[in-house]
Amino acid sequence: MINLEDRQAIADNIFEAHEAGARLAPACEVAGVNVRTLQRWMNEADQIKADARPTANRPVPVNALSAEEREEVLAIANEDRFAALSPAQIVPALADEGRYVASESTFHRVLRAEGQNTHRGRAKEPRPKRSPTTHVATSPTQVWCWDLTYLPTWVKGKWYYLYMILDLFSRKIVGWEVHEEDDSQHAAMLAKRTALSEGIAAIGSKPVLHGDNGPTLKANTVVTMLAWLGISRSYSRPRVSDDNAYIESLFRTVKYRHGFPKKGFADLESARQWVTQFVRWYNHEHLHSGIQYVTPAQRHLGEDNAILAARDAVYQIARAKNPLRWSGQTRNWTPVGAVTLNPEKDDVVAQAVNGQLMQLSA
Repeated sequence: MINLEDRQAIADNIFEAHEAGARLAPACEVAGVNVRTLQRWMNEADQIKADARPTANRPVPVNALSAEEREEVLAIANEDRFAALSPAQIVPALADEGRYVASESTFHRVLRAEGQNTHRGRAKEPRPKRSPTTHVATSPTQVWCWDLTYLPTWVKGKWYYLYMILDLFSRKIVGWEVHEEDDSQHAAMLAKRTALSEGIAAIGSKPVLHGDNGPTLKANTVVTMLAWLGISRSYSRPRVSDDNAYIESLFRTVKYRHGFPKKGFADLESARQWVTQFVRWYNHEHLHSGIQYVTPAQRHLGEDNAILAARDAVYQIARAKNPLRWSGQTRNWTPVGAVTLNPEKDDVVAQAVNGQLMQLSA
């Protein structure tokens, strides 16, 4: 419904355009109404009148429930035997007793008017879905991701457990361990050793550590250690598999790396040796596709800008030598900017990036 003030403003614009020479129908169309609507707005004195629908006198339908019948419907619906049932169950139960009080839709309508139509009995109102928490990294040691995965062994049913911490901005593996058992104590000590090796005690803004909802990463031992280190905790949403996608992608790279033993590891020492070699290759040799094909270590140290600038210069020289071989611009070697974990709307990400850049400049 359009209120009286808006009606008058729309009608004034239409009449002004009509007096200036515009036809009435096109003027109404531009204003978003039709001629018949404009005529309906006019009273006998050719003045714009208010919408009468909200104050219209509507007679009660002859088949409406009486006050006594409504009370009876509510009383039946709130009986102990029916308190946890829906109208779809109440009405057939009454029919089995030879009673007809009202239809299912009438039960629904009466209960809805009284605020009793949903979550009857002990049913609880569903919790609203928690939106993913957006984390934005504009430099190393701002956001870390961690998780653990299984490493197969020669013994069927036995596994080793690989714990890893990944820097979101640079994709560098900043911490890892392999153990025979899944224990929160191992996770807590890994967080402590990683914090010491990355020197977070010397920086003002401590990193955020994002993990899944597994019991190991949410144990009191881990929570206490992270609080002592000053590291903020972040968790994936329950039953959502892609809230920690970067670490999951890293685990796939681990298990599909050339040389990963198909039959599993013979012992714990061989598993640790293999992971040591993998981490060295991944951090210092692997040209990562997500960061413009530089190594995670190069990006972690801030060397990627110079490397990518040199690549761009090579491409520019090649294009100058053979311009006919280039139908457009050369390959984009611009360094990757901020990295977001579970991005929400663009304005949320932009606000977070601007806020972090202001903190860095200060």
